[in-house]
Amino acid sequence: MNIGKNIRIERIINRKTNRTIIIPMDHGLTLGTIKGLENLADMVNKVALGGANAVLMHSGMIGAGHRRYGKDIGLIVHLSGATNLAPDPNRKILVCSVERAIKLGADAVSIHINIGANEEPEMLQDAQKVVEASREWGIPLIAMMYPRGEKIKDENEPEVVNIAVRAGAELGADIVKTNYTGDIDSFKYIVKSVHVPVIIAGGPKMDTIVDLLQVVYDSIQAGGAGVAFGRNIFQADEPTKLVNAIAKVIHHNYTVEEVLKEYKF
Repeated sequence: MNIGKNIRIERIINRKTNRTIIIPMDHGLTLGTIKGLENLADMVNKVALGGANAVLMHSGMIGAGHRRYGKDIGLIVHLSGATNLAPDPNRKILVCSVERAIKLGADAVSIHINIGANEEPEMLQDAQKVVEASREWGIPLIAMMYPRGEKIKDENEPEVVNIAVRAGAELGADIVKTNYTGDIDSFKYIVKSVHVPVIIAGGPKMDTIVDLLQVVYDSIQAGGAGVAFGRNIFQADEPTKLVNAIAKVIHHNYTVEEVLKEYKF
């Protein structure tokens, strides 16, 4: 890893724990305005105050949402996307370049690849271009690797998550984001098989905060490097408080029980 990439990756990963809390806020391109992201700048400030390491958004929203209130937080620019109105929303295309992201002040960039989708080959070709550009410019790359396609019946099944994670590492990503498999042993096997940090996605909003904290705790016990939670954070009643509670698990090794003694949800 070159010196530029080393400097930038420290903006999104805690140096002491080698773990991270990322809050994706890129949902607007796919879904339009949704609850929690009506005022992007306000939500960025809330999660920053809670102790999130970075936020993730599309290039056009940076001026409207990033660091408007002065609280420092890492910035990840998402390079790929599609709307829910597309013929196939699983087909993600590049909508921003690495070079533009750097000009906008990005600490890292991210891409989305659906392993198993009909357009997987095209998404892998796009990934190759982004990997090369990221290496050239010394900026960390986060690969969102999701098993999604006609052959995939369960997107959390360990076998398909394993393929997705390994594919991200093989492509040259610096961090891989994927689905949690649902149990510590299977996720531990997947995480240990790659040399890059693996973080888990939040997916749909979970039923309870206890469920959310348990998934965070279990993923860390399996060797995971943190979370990239969107709706479960920005649609929560108290986003700042919830991020702070998650930080206790990820960066301070609290158990779920210890967190619940300190925080009332």
